[in-house]
Amino acid sequence: MSTKKAILTIVIFVAVIIIAPLIFRPANVVAPMDGVVENNENPKIGLNDGDLISFSIRHGQEVSGIMKAKGVIKGGYFFEGNILINVLDANKSVIKPGNAMATTEWMTAEPVTFETNVDFAGLPKGKAYIEIHNDNASGLPENDKSILIPIVIK
Repeated sequence: MSTKKAILTIVIFVAVIIIAPLIFRPANVVAPMDGVVENNENPKIGLNDGDLISFSIRHGQEVSGIMKAKGVIKGGYFFEGNILINVLDANKSVIKPGNAMATTEWMTAEPVTFETNVDFAGLPKGKAYIEIHNDNASGLPENDKSILIPIVIK
């Protein structure tokens, strides 16, 4: 092999190594956000907990007032960019309905980021839950899915 062919082969090989990861990277990778606790750092948090990638309000956290919350969840929870974020009492009854909006593309099975303000003001003190619930446009119970995060309202 001539020197020119050897150099050309090496240049092509290096170019493929550098360019291939850029071409074949996953399309919609969402990294966890600053200040958001990774799901694998939390104890088991409830139904469908494998869908939650990160959430800024942690398992067992003491909460009060109005708190900004951010998270990343696998797709399939949103309708028109909306997801339900409810506060439940210790008996898992809704005491404060709410919602969040997607901050990235929501029409995907890939992870989607969302943000909201959760209002704990005036709620009974004690054990409670944050429920992250899919916005089930069909209304059919078999299409419902949710995640429960235990909290303490102060």
